Amino acid sequence: MPSTTNISSKGLTRRFGDHLALHPTDLEVGPGVTGLLGPNGSGKSTFMRCLVGLVRPDAGSAVIDGVTLTGDGVEIRRRVTYAPGELALYGELRADEHLRFLLRGREDEAFGRAKKIAEILGLPLGQKVRSFSHGMKRQLIFAAAMAPDVRVRILDEPTEGLDPTKRSEVLELMAEDAQDGRTILLSSHHLGEVDAICENLAFLDGGRLVSVENAQRVRERTSQIVRIWWTGGAPKDAVQVLSSLGEEEVKLQDDHLMIHLTSSDPRPFLKRLGDAPLPAPSAVEHGRISLALLYREIYGVEGV
Repeated sequence: MPSTTNISSKGLTRRFGDHLALHPTDLEVGPGVTGLLGPNGSGKSTFMRCLVGLVRPDAGSAVIDGVTLTGDGVEIRRRVTYAPGELALYGELRADEHLRFLLRGREDEAFGRAKKIAEILGLPLGQKVRSFSHGMKRQLIFAAAMAPDVRVRILDEPTEGLDPTKRSEVLELMAEDAQDGRTILLSSHHLGEVDAICENLAFLDGGRLVSVENAQRVRERTSQIVRIWWTGGAPKDAVQVLSSLGEEEVKLQDDHLMIHLTSSDPRPFLKRLGDAPLPAPSAVEHGRISLALLYREIYGVEGV
């Protein structure tokens, strides 16, 4: 597939009444998997809906797979697949019937591929959709979105509500699909769910694009963070004692301390911590960080 497959937006903007839901947004997405991350209400879904013409932008432009967004976006939707974040399915249809309905207008082979994906995910295609759980419905939409032979996929919260096993299976299917040269833009409000398969991460907050980062660089930065808890709270002198160990920064965060290490290897620090004149901590966490914490500590904004 051509390396030019991409998604491009220039100044894409959307208002709902007096609320500016999406500030002018410039974003370039190339082949591979790009994660669109942000807390609920950050503008992820609005941005994706604008890209495919389901919500008309008030300003700006978008080009997907070489097609410029115009009117209701039907020309773009012929060339991409889109999985919405909302679940609105026909409960009286069997799952296989619903797949065929979702894929109407696509090439004949798409239905067979969708059934195969659904079977990999363990979906009972002979059952009516009304018997499906939230997660099963999410997977059914995902199977339909992954089946057509297009070069761009836009997936809104495809792992939302899935258990860890199913989440891993969905992410693996996306990673395999991207290896064929496709461009996948997926959204999530959980950093740890999607960053492993993403080459790049775009962060939204309050309708604004905060940053676009290489995913590996974000992982390196989060690997330099250690968080420490003590029963009953941090000792009074903990900040002073740990600051003396030579790390970049030691901060009190509510019920624990956060330490920014000088390297991504926590072992030298943990050895010094063990020798420090402090009580033994009740918990130590390294290299794991919530999206809200990432926003606050690395990007200086209050994502929630």
